[in-house]
Formats: sequence, structure tokens, C-alpha cells
Amino acid sequence: MVALFYFCNMATKNNNLSAFDSKKVPSGRGKKIGIVISEWNAEITEGLKEGAIEVLLECGTYSRDILTEYVPGTFELPLGAQFLLESKGVDAVIAIGCVVRGETAHFDYVCQGATHGIQEVGLHYNKPVMFCVLTDDTIEQSRARSGGKYGNKGIEAAIGALKMLSLKDKYK
Repeated sequence: MVALFYFCNMATKNNNLSAFDSKKVPSGRGKKIGIVISEWNAEITEGLKEGAIEVLLECGTYSRDILTEYVPGTFELPLGAQFLLESKGVDAVIAIGCVVRGETAHFDYVCQGATHGIQEVGLHYNKPVMFCVLTDDTIEQSRARSGGKYGNKGIEAAIGALKMLSLKDKYK
């Protein structure tokens, strides 16, 4: 496998960043990871969830330490992440959603609210809350980024969570 060097870039037709070397990713052993998943566009969000869980397990996270909860839609992800941080004592949360552009401004409001909310929850709790929300123009683009030809953003979010936990541990 190829090591993942530039996590922050988006998977595009020229970059598939889902390939990784688990030896170069910090261990998840002893870490409790929450995954909050939007029920909306389940075909996509389930693929993202599978990618995230695969990485966490491969990198040493115990299956009993991976908690998954569902929320109705992407807009509810921040509150779902907050619930996990408050009541389950997780070290990090991966927020998984998918919003496909439609004919109205609804797309913009949902994307902005989820983005801002996920960021706020992470900053408030001083814990990684990873943004794993696809915001695509078409469902085909979402399929390509949830296990298709452009990789799986769930994989990248899980790697990001482990890297951020490692960084946090470094400065304790």
C-alpha cells in the first residue's frame, strides 16, 4: 500500500488519497472513537462508515471502542457528535454525512450549518471531530468518493482522527 502523506487534500480525479500504510498511521489502541452517521443518503454514508471502521480496526482500535450512532440527516451531525462526546466519553468523533446539490438553496444551508457546527463541537470539547461530509453536485460523485474510483473519504477521516489524537497526546 501507498502511504498517505497529504491528508488535507480532497479526493479528486487526480488524487485518490485513500491508500495508506497502517504502519505510518498512529495506533488507535486504547482510544474510544465515536462515529455519528447521517441516515440520509444511506447508500453513501454506509460506505463511508465501512471505510472508517476498516481503518480504525487495522490501526489497532478495539471494536468495542468504536461506537456508532445514527442521526436523521447531515444537519444533525454536530448535535449527534456532541451527544457522543458528553455521554460516551469518546476521544474523537467522525461525523459522516452526504449532501447532494438539488434545485434549491437547501444544499447551501445544510452544508454551512453542518460545517460550522462540526467545527464548533470539536473546538468546544477540545477533541477531534472529523468532517466526513460529502458535498457533491451529483450522487455519482458521492459514489466515487465513498468507496468508488476516487477512494473513500471515510478512510481519510479515520486516519485524520488518529493523527489528531496522536498530536493531542504529544502536547498533554
